Amino acid sequence: MNPTAIFGPVFAVMALTVLVWTYMYVRRIHFIRANRLGNRDLQAPDALTRIAPMAVVTPSANLRNLFELPVILYALALYLHATQNVDATYLAAAWTFAAFRLLHSLVHCTFNFVPLRFFLYLVASLALWFMVVRAAFNFLAA
Repeated sequence: MNPTAIFGPVFAVMALTVLVWTYMYVRRIHFIRANRLGNRDLQAPDALTRIAPMAVVTPSANLRNLFELPVILYALALYLHATQNVDATYLAAAWTFAAFRLLHSLVHCTFNFVPLRFFLYLVASLALWFMVVRAAFNFLAA
């Protein structure tokens, strides 16, 4: 297997991050302009969070979330590539992580049904933790 294949899901998660970042700013700018908010209205820490509806706030929360567990995927992908340990199992788990993070972001940034969002987050997280544990065992066994 080509070890660079592991970067497919990495770039997919990065693309998701750019999309959520863009969506967040579109929602924020629209809200700020529609409500004619100025600098004084937004200077206090978390001012926008306090006055904006959830549809404006949740994309920001989702963006922060995309800088948590995905960072582990990025580091692990570099490790797997450098050690030439990329295989179909790692690749499937990485794509599972990416796909379920995409679904998680879609739910979080739209209708935000928490039980569904939690399930999607859980599946993605388990795929990532599987990769981490497997890589750790392989490292220790070497």
